Amino acid sequence: MDEKKNKRILIVEDDQFLRDFYQELLTSEGYSVDVAADGEVALQKIVQGGWSLILLDIMLPKKDGLQILRDLKIQSVAQPNGPIVALTNLGHDAVIDQAFDLGANGYLIKSAMNPDEVLIEINSYLQKNGTKATS
Repeated sequence: MDEKKNKRILIVEDDQFLRDFYQELLTSEGYSVDVAADGEVALQKIVQGGWSLILLDIMLPKKDGLQILRDLKIQSVAQPNGPIVALTNLGHDAVIDQAFDLGANGYLIKSAMNPDEVLIEINSYLQKNGTKATS
């Protein structure tokens, strides 16, 4: 459990219900979780760095997920971050391809996943990054 406490996950999601859902789910698993409801706040937190994993919604107010990824290409971060996983309900391959081209490491289709599947995917991304999480 202590190992998960060291895992910092940033949830960038403007939908209050989903943001609370992900936060509760991951906190109950023992992760240290922070949230951002819009793209400007998210970018500030990402630039501060030190996240084990960033769940980044594509459709956001003020600055969308793709613009955040663009900004991160030219902006330096204080501490390195782990993988960035795009959250989307858009099944559009072009948007997902663009996210990958801009540096996203993966994506989750929000409407297609139950809580167990979300946890499996998150643990998978943390393990790929060498920050193994134990269940």
